[in-house]
Formats: sequence, C-alpha cells, structure tokens
Amino acid sequence: MRREWRLRRWLPALLLAVGGTVLFATLGHGWGERRELARQAQQSRQQLALHARALEQLVDRYRALPQVLALDPELRAAVSGPVDAAVRQRLNLRLEEANRTAQASTLTLIDARGTAVAASNWREPGSNVGEHYGFRPYVRQALAEGQGRFYGIGVTTGVPGYFLSELIRGDGGEPLGVVVIKIQLSALEREWLRVDGTVLVSDRHGVVFLASQDDWRYRTLQPLGEDALRELEATRQYGTQPLRPMSVQRPRAPDGDTALVRPLTPARAGDWLWIRAPLPREQDWTLHLLRDVSAPIAPAARQAATAAALLWLALVLLVLFVQQRQRIAALRQRNRAELEALVQQHAHELRTARDGVIEAAQLADGGLSRQLEHLPQGVVIIDAELRLVAWNRRYLELFRFPPGFIHVGRPIEDVFRFNAERGLLGPGPVEDAIQRRLDHLRGGKPHARESEKQDGTVLEIRGTPLPDGGFVTSYADITGYKNTARELRSLADALEQRIAERTADLDQARREAEQANRYKTRFVAAAVHDLLQPLNAARMFLSALRSRLPADDRREVADHVEAALNAQDAVLTSLLDISRLEAGTLQVDIRPFALDPLLDALAREFGILAASRGLDLAYVPTRLAVRSDEALLRRILQNFLSNAVRYTRRGRIVLGCRRDGDHVRIEVHDQGPGIPERLQREIFEEFRRLDDGHGDDRGAGLGLAIVERIGRLLGHRIGLRSQPGQGSAFWVSVPLADAATIPPPAPSPPAESAPQDDSPLHGCVAWCIDDDPRVCEATRTLLQRWGCVVPFAGGPQGALAGAAPGRTPQIVLLDVRMGEIDGPTLYGELCARWRQEPPVILVTAEREEALQRDAAERGWGFLSKPVRAPALRALMSQMLLRHR
Repeated sequence: MRREWRLRRWLPALLLAVGGTVLFATLGHGWGERRELARQAQQSRQQLALHARALEQLVDRYRALPQVLALDPELRAAVSGPVDAAVRQRLNLRLEEANRTAQASTLTLIDARGTAVAASNWREPGSNVGEHYGFRPYVRQALAEGQGRFYGIGVTTGVPGYFLSELIRGDGGEPLGVVVIKIQLSALEREWLRVDGTVLVSDRHGVVFLASQDDWRYRTLQPLGEDALRELEATRQYGTQPLRPMSVQRPRAPDGDTALVRPLTPARAGDWLWIRAPLPREQDWTLHLLRDVSAPIAPAARQAATAAALLWLALVLLVLFVQQRQRIAALRQRNRAELEALVQQHAHELRTARDGVIEAAQLADGGLSRQLEHLPQGVVIIDAELRLVAWNRRYLELFRFPPGFIHVGRPIEDVFRFNAERGLLGPGPVEDAIQRRLDHLRGGKPHARESEKQDGTVLEIRGTPLPDGGFVTSYADITGYKNTARELRSLADALEQRIAERTADLDQARREAEQANRYKTRFVAAAVHDLLQPLNAARMFLSALRSRLPADDRREVADHVEAALNAQDAVLTSLLDISRLEAGTLQVDIRPFALDPLLDALAREFGILAASRGLDLAYVPTRLAVRSDEALLRRILQNFLSNAVRYTRRGRIVLGCRRDGDHVRIEVHDQGPGIPERLQREIFEEFRRLDDGHGDDRGAGLGLAIVERIGRLLGHRIGLRSQPGQGSAFWVSVPLADAATIPPPAPSPPAESAPQDDSPLHGCVAWCIDDDPRVCEATRTLLQRWGCVVPFAGGPQGALAGAAPGRTPQIVLLDVRMGEIDGPTLYGELCARWRQEPPVILVTAEREEALQRDAAERGWGFLSKPVRAPALRALMSQMLLRHR
C-alpha cells in the first residue's frame, strides 16, 4: 500500500520530467538546426560576396584595354579602308604584343561588316582572321551602343570566354569597326576548387556556364523556352555543347535567396544550402553557392537538444530538491512541536504524580508506555537517579535490545555500556564515552545531534531535561532524508562541473576567436602591402607616360587610368586603416589646435570638386579651438564631405559647427536623397553603401565604417540626422580647448616650381632599391625623365654586390620590407661599403607611426606607397638641397 502511495505521489513528477525532457529536446533540436542553418547561410553570403567582388575585379582589369585600343590611329586607319597583307601582318603583331602584355585570351579587330581584320592568334590553326562575327551579340552591341559584353564558346577556337568589345569611331563619329578582347575565366574556376562548396554562375536564361566542378557546367536551372532556344541557336553562345537539366529536391522551401536542397542531377548526398546573389553589372548573371550542411547542422542540433534537455532536467531536479527540503523542514518542525508537547505533558504528569507515572510504567507490560506508542520516534525516559522509567516499542526496534534487557529501574549506565560493546558510541575509550554521557545527563542541559550506526542508519537524537530531575531522549530515523540530500548534493556537484566545463569551452572559443581576429588583421595588412607594390609601379609608369602623350584624347585616357588608380588606392588605404584600427596599432596624437584652418582647407579642397558637379559648398568660419587628433579628425570630415558630394545631385552643401556645452559639433549638411531610418545604423558597417550615388563615383562602402572606428578611438560621438527626400546632416562632437594653449602655426613650405634645367635633380645620381622589379623599372623611367642618372635599380642583393668606395650615389630610394632583410639594416651595410652616408628616402607600403618617427629622427625622407610623382620630386629636391 505504501509503495502504491509513493508511486502515485511521484508518477506526475516523473511524467512531467520525461515529457518535458522530450519536448525541450525536440524544441532545442529544431532551434539548434535553425540557428546553425542561419549561421551557415550568413557565412555563405559573405563568401558569395567575396566571390562576386573577385569576379567583378577580374573583369574590371581588362575593361580599359579595348577603350585604349579603340583610340589607336593605326587601328582606326585599318578598319577605315582596305587592308593589304603588310598592314594586316603589322596589325597581327601589334595585337599579339598587346595581348601578351595584357595576358588575355585573344584580341581581335573587326570591321563594320563583322569580319575579323586582324587577331592576336593569327599564328594558330584556329585563327580569327577572316572569320565573320557579325551575328555575335558583342559585335552588334558595340556597333549600336558603343560597348558590348558577351560570354560564350568561341566559334573558331571552341574555347569559352568572356568577350568585351569597344566601338572604333571615325572623325565624324561614324562606326568604323570593333576591337574585341576575350577573357578566359578558367583560372577563376580553378580558384573556386579550394572553396568549401560548389560555386556556379548562370546567365539570364538559367544556364550554368561557370562552375567549380565540371558535372555542374552547362546545366539548366529551369526549362528553356522557345525564345531562349532560338536566341541561343542564333548567337551560337554555347556552340554544340548539350545543355542538360538540373534537378533538385527541396526539403525546405526557399527563403529569399536561400534554399535547402538535395541535388538529384548531378547526384549529391545530404542536404545542401543554396545561396544566390545577382551580378547586375554582368548582363543579369547570377552567382550561386552550394554547401553541404549535413555535417555541421546535425551536431549543432544534437548539442542544442542535449543542452535544452539538461536544462529542463536541472530545473526539475531543482524544484524537487526545493520541495524535498521544504517537506523535510516541515516534518522536522512538526516532530519537534509534537515532541515538545509530549515532553511538556509528561513533565507535568511527573511533577504532579511521579509515583503514579512510575507505577503506570511498572504496570505497562514491563515498562512499555502506551502513551508513547503513537510516536514515530524512539523515546526513553529516565529519572533523577539515571534509571529507566518508561520507553516505547520504537526505541527497542531501533537499538535491537535482547528480550528482558530493558526494564524499569535499570541504570542507564548499563544501557550505555551495552551499546558501547556493540560499537554504537563511536571510537575512543569506552569508559570515557560513557562518563561523558552520564555527566551530560546529570548536568540537565538540552542537546541535539546526529549519529550514524554501523548499518548506515542515521539517528537524530534530541534530549530534554525534566523539571524535577530526569531526562527524556528521542531517537528519529532520518536515513532517507540524508540519502536524498546526498543525492541532490551529488547532482548539484555534477551540474556545477558541467557549468565549469561549458565556461571553459566558451573561454577557449573566445580565445580562438581573438586569435583568428589577430591573424585576419595581420593578413589584411600584408595583403594591402603586396597590392600597393604593383599599384605604386603603375602610378610611376603613368607619370612617365603622361609627358609622352601629346594628344588630348590620349591624355584623357591617362586621366581615366589615374582616376582608377586613385580609387584603388583609396580602397586599399581604407582596408589598411580598418585593420590598424581593429588591431589597435593606430597611434593617436591628441592636442589642442585651431579649428578654422582645418575647416577652411577642407572647404577649399572639396569646393572645387563640388563646383565641378554643379554644387555649391558653403563654409561658416569659426574662432573655436578643439582638443583632438587633427589628422584623424580630418579623415572623419573628409568622409562626411566626400559622401555629401557623391550623393547630392543638385543643391547646396554646408560645412559648419555649433557649440554644445563644453563640446563643439562639426556638421556637414547636404540636400541629397536622405537615408531611411532603418538604414541609418547599417551604413556605418563595412561595405554598406546606398545606391543613389553618381554612377562613376560609387564608394567601396568603407568610409563611414572608418569614421565610426576613429570616433570610438578618439572618444568622439558620431551622429546622423536624415529624412528621405530632404537631405542628411552628419556630425561629430569634439571637446573644446583653450585657444591660448595653441602654438603658432608653422610657416607654409614654398610651392613647388616647374622643372627647370638647373633643378637639383638634373644630373643627380640616384639608386632605387626594391624587391619588386616592376617598381624598380617604373622608378628608373620616372627619374630619367627628370634628368637623373640611375646606375642601379634592383633588389637588395644586387645593391650589396654593386656597392663600393667611389660609387656612392647622391640619393637612395629604399624600400623597407624586402624579404629577409629590411631597408634600414640594408642601408647601414651599404654605408659601411660606401664609407659615406648619402641621403635616403624610405618608399614603403608600411604606414606605422613608429617607422615614420624613426625616419624623422634620423633625418631620412619618408613616402607611403603608392607614391605620387610630384611629392617624390619635391622631397628628393628638398633632401638634395639640405644635404648640399
């Protein structure tokens, strides 16, 4: 009966625990699966964005070449009239050399009738020369619109590629022909092989023409209609290549650009995450990424289910533990109250009728007291002479006395000695233990303690003295409560251990994330350094080329190239700044300075740019002084003004400031399209930009991200107020400073004069030391145009081999980072061999503040790559004059 009662009592809790565990595990499994799928989708979108930028950058590298060739007089003359064999041969060689320099697939010159006049592959059996390509879209587009783009399989060569075409116009603007460059994208497909997943590119008909795995290529994502089939047949876009359908099973419906699929043709095992991203710049191309997410989703879902189930079990156990503690406390309180009431009752009876109690005890079956039988505890009563007076049956059951041993009048000392012989009084001398208990009874002090028997039974012992002498002792069996407490304590220890393990795992994950962030920062810095090397060479080649272009149209092309280099330089500089801000290596020089010179210089600088776009930039002068880093504050305001000019179509831009307590708010107001409130926080993230800028001046989406990080570094608040259709106002709050503490401004350096024959550079002997041969050749060309003599332009080993007494140059242009040796160390070894210390200018992609300070302390020049030719010429002249 008692077992059935316990079963009915614990059955609801058991069912609740089991049912809740199953429910929480199911919910946790689903939540973990969705969370991991969302994380995988986010990573895939970031990876897809990187692939999209890589594809666009690869195509952008070749866009300018057809434009430049379309301006070539020789090519224009060739498509204007008949071409004889000698002219055709010269054109073939010209295109072959240009194609070898550009490292493209094919360059082809096509007349207005669509016939190839010359081609770079004229030596090959499948030459384009003489073939008719008038039916190709890139020819028709160029003749109709001026430019053309088309991806397809070559009609003559059978090799797929991306065709970029440019119209050749006559003096009157009439179309004369088309110059076409063909780019092979197979190298990009090989790069995709290292990607976790499958990368695809499909056209507007849903035909996959680029793929990281061959069995995905030339498959259709959707059935082709009759119009699409006729167009593909007319343009012969994919030649005779069969277009096979792709079939997938969708366990989960697509969500925007994301879907969970199971590929059937071509067959792939498991669930795959399918992410799409359009490429609007490339004729409605779509970039796809498929990743097998079966492996990461299952463990994450199981881990979430386990965590949810453990959380529920812990909650259930905690509730049970609290309930058990409350039940035990209530039981103890009730037992204590009952025992105290019983003791008081018997004490009263002993005081009023002691003889009657003793007589009743003698008549109650040899000492058993019927008044004590209802108590669950064992109870024994002794008189003032420490002799047994009364007891109950529970007392005999607990200690298992032999029959007849317990009787009225027996000294309690005999009972203690009997228990001591059975080991119930604990370790130590037996007589000492007995004497301690007798002294305690004689003292008449109440006591409460716990005692554990050899069989594991735990007794709670409570003693209470009687008013006229004697003692009442109760023995309660609390073994079950002790066992329950130990089990709950063990469970709590196990939970604490699991919490500690999870905390350690989280700490390890945090350390790994911090380590990965440091690796990423160093990687970005190294990558930007390597990218700045060819950019620096290109800028120097362009400076040397500009003076050799007498025609205005050729100089306009050079201006376009320089604008592209400036844009690339700005993007790389922004990436480097972000990496330095994240790594915490950017040095800050906070000091007081006058605000008006900085704002006036910015107003004049951006006023010219604003005027060129039909905008009015107004500036409100100020007499305030602020405390900040002037260079970094200038970067913030430059980004504000650059965005204002970029996104304002017409109207006015205002630069000014207003006081705000002990701060000043520098504000830039524009009359642009405004920014919706939902996007006002996102634009401060990397690569976030609006689509309302000028088509030829869209930023990379890094300016405001740099502004936000510089603001955090300087402790300046950055803010924005904007309403769609009414314009925007960006502001930065800077603390005010006392104008009296500002040092006087340094005198402005004299303006650079035009190059003269008596320039300090005329006849100057200069060495250029760099580990990049392109930089060395570009620097040599530029210096020779300025009248310098450049006997050496090469790497560090060649410089050490050529250095000797009597061969000391007048100035040295030196890179810092050159493999195993750095520039300053190499300069010391060279000076030891020259036995002189010529002036040196560090020309480097490193932008560390410490390196610049070290160069200034040694009296060296310092220029950051990519180097602008006027800045290099001015610094070289200054160094030579100072050295003389």
